[in-house]
Amino acid sequence: MDLRKLKKLIDLVQESGIGEIEITEGEEKVRISRQGPGGTPVILTSPAMQVPLSGPSSLPSATPEPAAEPAGHSLKSPMVGTFYRAPSPGAPSFVEVGQSVTKGQTLCIIEAMKLLNEIESDVSGTIRAILVENGQPVEYGQPLFLIE
Repeated sequence: MDLRKLKKLIDLVQESGIGEIEITEGEEKVRISRQGPGGTPVILTSPAMQVPLSGPSSLPSATPEPAAEPAGHSLKSPMVGTFYRAPSPGAPSFVEVGQSVTKGQTLCIIEAMKLLNEIESDVSGTIRAILVENGQPVEYGQPLFLIE
């Protein structure tokens, strides 16, 4: 489903005061609910994925600001989806903490809308931290790796 349609649906839910709306188009299914944790609106694209919304006219956006940004280059997610460290279940991870990486090297996969997107390093350096657990949902702009 296209982001413009999602934005219109989010605006509809927030302006009308309805509690929840569910839309199915072919194999795509989206449920938008105002009854998220702490009263925040959420979009559910599957039972396991919830994406909080930050304001009345926002699309799924970056995570809340961390208290202190760690030193080094932070590789951020270019999309909303599910984070995977390995190319398939049971396969070794693309990278580990302490491993040297080069610009363009695949670091992980983000699954979005049943498509597997390889995420490459945008700098050369050493992996200092992997900031997301395998199989966890990620948001656009969320830090994934810390590279020095």
